[in-house]
Amino acid sequence: MIRFAKRGYTLFISLYAIMHFFVYFAGSETSSTVLSIFGLVAFLLGYFFLPVKQASISLLLIVIALIIHFTAGTSLIDGIVSGFGVMSGLIALLLIVPMISWVLEEKPYIESVINFAQNLLNTSRKFYFGMMVITQIISYFLLFGSIPMVYGMVNDFLSNQKGEAWENYKGTAMLRAFSLTTMWVVSIPSFIFAVDALGASLSLSILQGFVISLAGIMLSVLFSYYQERHYGVDLTEGIQEELRKIAEVKKDETKGNRDVYEFALLFISLFGSIFLLNALWSAELLLIIPIVIVFWVLLYFLIRTKLSSIITNAKTYIRKDIPNKGQQFSILLAAGFLINSVNQSGYGKYIVDGIFYLTDAVPFLNFLWVLPFVVITLGFIGLGPLTVIVLVSGILQGVDLPYPPEIVVLGITSGSVISIMLSPLILPSIILSSVNRLSIIKNGLLFNYKYAIAFYFMVQIYLQLFIVLFL
Repeated sequence: MIRFAKRGYTLFISLYAIMHFFVYFAGSETSSTVLSIFGLVAFLLGYFFLPVKQASISLLLIVIALIIHFTAGTSLIDGIVSGFGVMSGLIALLLIVPMISWVLEEKPYIESVINFAQNLLNTSRKFYFGMMVITQIISYFLLFGSIPMVYGMVNDFLSNQKGEAWENYKGTAMLRAFSLTTMWVVSIPSFIFAVDALGASLSLSILQGFVISLAGIMLSVLFSYYQERHYGVDLTEGIQEELRKIAEVKKDETKGNRDVYEFALLFISLFGSIFLLNALWSAELLLIIPIVIVFWVLLYFLIRTKLSSIITNAKTYIRKDIPNKGQQFSILLAAGFLINSVNQSGYGKYIVDGIFYLTDAVPFLNFLWVLPFVVITLGFIGLGPLTVIVLVSGILQGVDLPYPPEIVVLGITSGSVISIMLSPLILPSIILSSVNRLSIIKNGLLFNYKYAIAFYFMVQIYLQLFIVLFL
């Protein structure tokens, strides 16, 4: 029964994603209804194989949505028909983004990048900065899968350096680096959804997020200096010791550089194609990015005359990976239903008005001071950054705010950064703990709470200065 349910789920969630593109290009009321039916069927099939613990969050969201419909007196049928189609673009993106990893698995691109950069990273500060930059670059392709990949490679390089000081050094670099990507990386679904839902400029949002992310990296490097002093360990000496060991082995190696240049070309071509198509075509980003990724992957394997690899990867992905995304997709489908119910009922305006009332009642407080805490609080009760940003952005989508959308995007995503770093219930922290064998609380909250506080105030200084100077 479970096996049959997984196959049915894979079929209907795939049809749901395909129908998203069909509705956009040849949309009609009938096709939109069919889209929602596919989503509803996939949602229901998920409960035949999802454990109760994994199904609990989506059930909670559904119950809240039903309560809103009944108390507001809105049509439940209309809510189901329109609500289960809300997340079609995001789910299509999440289904297609993993195809990028098929390209990275073809050659040792990441190993080559790290080996190429080793001689430039000969002090603890430079190496820490390098770990954060490499994690962000790989996150562009692998999302939070960048954490175990970079950790494994750095751990191999520093195989003789043990202890909590070294785990703090490696773990904080990778967890903070990934969390900062949610502010600017175009392949991060939560960032794209926020930009798309709030109608923000993609280029301005990326530029703003990148600058704040870079400032966050520099802040983290500064914190790592004091953390090294706290532990009383000379990390630079350990790094240089490992560099001396591999110097002779790498002396005559030149092939790796070609892979580095090829990786850079891949990065620029994917990133540039998204920007170019976004400039030429007024379609939604949630439509543009999946289309670019599909053609980019096909072109890569076509150039390498390895189209058979696409079929092999696709079979594995359909059989194993899509059913494993059942919890994530169920939560998103339920979140779409909830967002639709909030917007239909008009409760979203009441929620935002309540936050404004709170900020007006407290001197020197405004909406942007509070907004990140909404994301952080929901993260500590088990909702991941994607779900939280979908909910918050979806609610704010129907409300007129006195701030530019790019500023609101930054306020939301800064909360996501802190939530990822601190919450023990968020997947990146769980993944990091699974590879470095430290507790989730230590990897997240204990190692990062001081940095999170400093980062929050750093972002708020930017936001509040913007309000004072430009609004």
